[in-house]
This record gives sequence, C-alpha cells and structure tokens, in this order.
Amino acid sequence: MDKIALTAGALYVIVLLRAGGTFAVGWLAGAGARRSRFAGRISSAKFGRAERAIQRWGAPVVAVSFLTVGFQTAANFLAGSMRMPLPRYLPALFVGGAAWALVYATAGLGALEVLGRLFAERTALGVSAVAVLLLVVCGVVVYRRRRAVPSSADTVAEES
Repeated sequence: MDKIALTAGALYVIVLLRAGGTFAVGWLAGAGARRSRFAGRISSAKFGRAERAIQRWGAPVVAVSFLTVGFQTAANFLAGSMRMPLPRYLPALFVGGAAWALVYATAGLGALEVLGRLFAERTALGVSAVAVLLLVVCGVVVYRRRRAVPSSADTVAEES
C-alpha cells in the first residue's frame, strides 16, 4: 500500500505541473492571439459566447478529461486560452489530477507487477507476449497509414 501511495503522490505532482503548465501556455497563447491580427476574429459575438460557456461550464470537462487518453492536454490548453477563471479551473485540476494519479498508480503498478512476475517465472511467455503486443501496434500503425494515403487510382480519378 505504501508503494501505491508514493507512486500516486509522485504522479499527482507530475500531473499538476504538466496540466497546470499546459493551462498557463494556453492562457499566454490566448493573450497573444488577442493582441495579434486575429483579434478581430476572436472578438466576434459567437466566439464570446463560446468563451463564456467554457469559462462557466468547462470545469467538469477539464476534470473528466483526465480519465481520457489524448484529450486532457487539449482540454487544459483550451481552458487556458479561453481564460477559464482559476477559481473554477483549480478544483477541476485537483480532482481530475487525483483521479488520474490513482488510476495510473493502481493499474500501472499492477500491470508492471504482472509483467515482472511473467518475465521472472515464464520468460519465454513474457517475451512472446511483448513480441505479440509490438506486432499488433506495428500492424495498427501500418493499417492507419495505408488508409490515410490515397492510392494511385484515387489520385487519377480525382485529376480527371
């Protein structure tokens, strides 16, 4: 239990620094955009309504974003660039960051422990599992890249 508490504490500090830093970078980027040539576009009524909605209702989105993969950075940056007030942002950061740290500390340590035992007791099975995992990841990457690149037949059809 001490190992989980120590890991969760370290991860909590990391997520507070990382997400808070992302929020600060977003805040600075938003301030810079408001002073740039995009200021006219940003000052529209539609943008103002979106900004007020995020300022008011964005905190739950920020908190839940920590339980997703790949969305939390965008949510924190957007909260900063849309000037979410700190009294609304900080509780979401603290709650969401705590949930993230606990999930990764418990599930992460459990997965590492299982892998450690697997390699210690059945090395061949552990190596095989890692090899299969790597092959699956490589296969997914190749599949996605092939789907993203248009074939030569598609290119010829578009040109005619």
